[in-house]
Amino acid sequence: MKRIILTLLAALMLAATPAAAQTTAGHDAKMAWWRGAHFGMFIHWGPYAQWGGFYNGYMQRLGGTEWIMNRCKIPVAEYKAKAAEFNPVNFDADAVARMARDAGMKYLVITSKHHDGFAMFQSDASPFNIVDHTPYKRDVVDQLVKACKKYGLKFGVYYSQMQDWTNGGGTALKPSSLGWPNPEADKVDAYTQAHKGSWDPAQQVRTYDEYFEQIAYPQIRELLTRHGSDIHVLFWDTPQHMKEAYAEKIMDLLKDYPHIITNDRLIRRNARFTGDYKTPEQTIPTEKQLDGCDWETSMTISSSWGHQKRGTSWKSARTLITNLIDIVSKGGNFLLNIAPDETGAIPQPNIKRLAAVGSWMDKYSDAIYGTERASVGRPHWGYCSQKFTPDGKTKVYLYVMDWPEDGELLFRIYENATAARLLDSGKSLDFENTHDGIYLKVPAEAPDDIASVIELEFDHALPRMERKSMNNKNFEIVDEKR
Repeated sequence: MKRIILTLLAALMLAATPAAAQTTAGHDAKMAWWRGAHFGMFIHWGPYAQWGGFYNGYMQRLGGTEWIMNRCKIPVAEYKAKAAEFNPVNFDADAVARMARDAGMKYLVITSKHHDGFAMFQSDASPFNIVDHTPYKRDVVDQLVKACKKYGLKFGVYYSQMQDWTNGGGTALKPSSLGWPNPEADKVDAYTQAHKGSWDPAQQVRTYDEYFEQIAYPQIRELLTRHGSDIHVLFWDTPQHMKEAYAEKIMDLLKDYPHIITNDRLIRRNARFTGDYKTPEQTIPTEKQLDGCDWETSMTISSSWGHQKRGTSWKSARTLITNLIDIVSKGGNFLLNIAPDETGAIPQPNIKRLAAVGSWMDKYSDAIYGTERASVGRPHWGYCSQKFTPDGKTKVYLYVMDWPEDGELLFRIYENATAARLLDSGKSLDFENTHDGIYLKVPAEAPDDIASVIELEFDHALPRMERKSMNNKNFEIVDEKR
């Protein structure tokens, strides 16, 4: 009898194996373009651009400018009245998508609805949208869908599924009113503490359940019904007060769109709804924090996610390129944010920096697209990644940030290379395989002022870092091995 049971168990295990393998293969196929892209554009934009970080003559003192309604506790009626003047006639979706492509980006994600509750698309669920509430009368999401298709970019939408400060019923995090020196701050703070973070009775006209059923769920369905085949990424945010029942309804909708990739912010720390990738924000994980899951760092190009009229600080092109290399060398994606102004125009510092990144990508994109985290770790003079070819060979890319003064570079890998070249010019380099690693003879001057790239070829497959399934540690990256 024991033998029969063991035989049956073995048969069941064998029968289950192909299905499990097929599931993994299907997930890998869905993620393939995203894993190979590595670089995308984020756009935070809405009527908060009209304030540009200033309220009642004061520069906002806390948070990004897209949080100005919450941080300064702007009344709902006042915010809606200002939004009714939003008329971004200078917005050019074609130019934005072209700029993303020219910068070397492969996908684009737009805030279809941020926490202020304003939809950048026409919505039957709420009149507080760019078509029905403003003189602009045009659907920004629809424009960007078409522009991304024209320029070969994958399209994605950010949607704040539970936080909403205008439609009523959504959550309202960060109760403090320290965004400006409000003479009634104590009164406002006391009100928010007594009303779960909301500061205006208009925010309390629905329960969480009613908000989800009447606003969030219908709007998500609208986006999918109109653009589901063209949406490749859904970026959720601030899932406080999300229930499993809400997540189940959303995931049921997504069953008809199996190609869509979702992040880890649908619901907090839930093993059933982990999403497809993790989302460290404004930071790059260390190697000790990596756990083998897919991940994407989202980061601002300036000091704010939304448009800021004055006092803005900007990351240099050197910093942006270094960040891209750092992220790619660790197997992640870089989602870099820009912020159109209140007219829809892209501020010049964004354009200047993306053009500089694009110039670097024109020379070195082969060292970005399709690469993976290498098992050798980070070299002291820069970074490295690897790429596997269909014929079973491996290419390793050395991103040299500190060019050697003595004309020799040591790469500490204990494998024999078959070829080496400068990636920008294709010029072959002399090298020596030794027990110390690979010594490369390099020119006296670095080919690039920021990061020069050397391509090494190996006639065999090098060790590969394991790609692990997602876990439920939302907003966290933990690697116990390093």
